[in-house]
Amino acid sequence: MISHFQCKPIHSSKLLGWSISFFYNGRLIVGTYRRDGQIEWDQNPPSPEELEIVSKAIHELMLFHVYDGS
Repeated sequence: MISHFQCKPIHSSKLLGWSISFFYNGRLIVGTYRRDGQIEWDQNPPSPEELEIVSKAIHELMLFHVYDGS
């Protein structure tokens, strides 16, 4: 389960994407979410078994936090 999700623009224009961080199964994961939906994992990437679940959850959170204007 993802908790303490945070995202902030890398640059004021948001052209470069967003820096994201969150906890998953008690482990801090840090990455970059690009405008095209690509996720680059910077610290503690999800395991291959977790990757699809975590990526889908991040896409949904980004839709809520960024693209829906909430």
